[in-house]
Amino acid sequence: MPDGWLDFLRAHAKLNRELDAAMRAQHDLTLNEYEVLLKLWLADDCRLRRVDLACELLITQGGVTRLLAGLEERKLVERVPCESDGRVAYAALTPAGIRTLEAARASHLADVERLYKDRFSAAELRSFAELVARLHD
Repeated sequence: MPDGWLDFLRAHAKLNRELDAAMRAQHDLTLNEYEVLLKLWLADDCRLRRVDLACELLITQGGVTRLLAGLEERKLVERVPCESDGRVAYAALTPAGIRTLEAARASHLADVERLYKDRFSAAELRSFAELVARLHD
């Protein structure tokens, strides 16, 4: 096992658990649901083709369907058919979804600062970013 690998995996899992717990407690969203809302919020017209959303989230189309079902039930996201191609459907953020995302975003960024950024110097953060970037190139 390469040096640091298990520590990297444990740190990632621990940070995700803590961020997920905070998101659930503060906004009644899972971290994955928050990420869906964020991806849609960042997209043109606050909507993406469902297949593109799955790719953005690095999950299967079935996984995105399950995630969207709960968000649709809560009226945070809606399914919008494509006018030019009946086979295509979009996931679109609703006004309630935008309000929820904007409320959750501020506290989430504060949690990321507290759990991650505040533990390292600026130089350490730059070095870490450079190293981690190699893993997804």
